[in-house]
Amino acid sequence: MSHNLYQRAYACLMCTDPAEKCRLTLALHAHANGGALLSLDKTVQAVETVDVPGRPAAPALIDARQVPRRALGTEEGRVALLHALAHIEFNAINLALDAVYRFRDVPRQFQLDWLRVAKEEAQHFTMVSERLLELNSWYGALPAHNGLWDMARRTAHDVMVRMALVPRVLEARGLDVAPGMMARLRQVGDSASAEVLDVIYREEVGHVKIGNHWFVEFATQRGLDPQETFIALLREYTHGQLRGPFNHQARFRAGFSQAEMAALEALDGH
Repeated sequence: MSHNLYQRAYACLMCTDPAEKCRLTLALHAHANGGALLSLDKTVQAVETVDVPGRPAAPALIDARQVPRRALGTEEGRVALLHALAHIEFNAINLALDAVYRFRDVPRQFQLDWLRVAKEEAQHFTMVSERLLELNSWYGALPAHNGLWDMARRTAHDVMVRMALVPRVLEARGLDVAPGMMARLRQVGDSASAEVLDVIYREEVGHVKIGNHWFVEFATQRGLDPQETFIALLREYTHGQLRGPFNHQARFRAGFSQAEMAALEALDGH
C-alpha cells in the first residue's frame, strides 16, 4: 500500500466498487489522522484529468430531466428518493477525494478537511444503501444523472472556483431541500428513512461550512472580495439563476452571511 497521499486518494477515487471505495476512503482518513505521515511528494502521482471517476456499471446515467419523479406516498417513490440520494452521496465521495488529489498548493488542513468530508460521505452512502436494501432495492437499480461530477470537471482548473460552486452551490442546495423531504417522509410513516436523512443533513452543514471557509480563504489570498467573487462566479457558471427557497438558518450555520443570502435571494430564478 502506497504511503503517498495523492496516490492513495487517486486509488480511492478510481475504485469502481462502491463498498470497496468506502472502505479505502475510511482507511485513508484513519491513516492521515492517526499520526502516520503520508508523503506529499507531488512527483509520484501527477495530476490527471478525471472525466469519469471510478463507478460501477449501474446506475445508468441519463439526463437530469429524464430521471423519474415518484410520489413519496408510495414505496416506489421513497426508493426513488433514496436512490437519488445514494447517487449524490457516491458522487460526493468522489468530489471530496478529487479535491484532495487535485489541489496541492494548499495548506495541510485543507487536505485533512476534505478527507474528513470524504469519510463522512462514505458513511452517508453506506447508510442510504443499507436503507435501500431494507426496502428491497439497491444502488444501481434505477437510472441517475451526473450533475455533480459535471461541475467537478468544470471547476478542475481552480480550487477557489471549486470551493465556490460545489460546496456553496450544489451541496448547499441539499440544506435547502432536506427539511421538506424529512417532513414528507415522516408524514407517510417512513421515519427510518427520515432518520437517515437527518444524520446526513446535520453533517452536510459542516461540509458546506468547510467549503465556505476555504473559498473565503482562497479569495482573500488573491485580494478578491469573497461576496463579489461568489456572485460573479454564479453568474458565469449558473447564468445567475438559482432556485429557492433557501434554508437561511442552515446556511447561516454553514457560514453564509446576511449580505450573501440577500444576494442569493435576488438571483432566485423563481
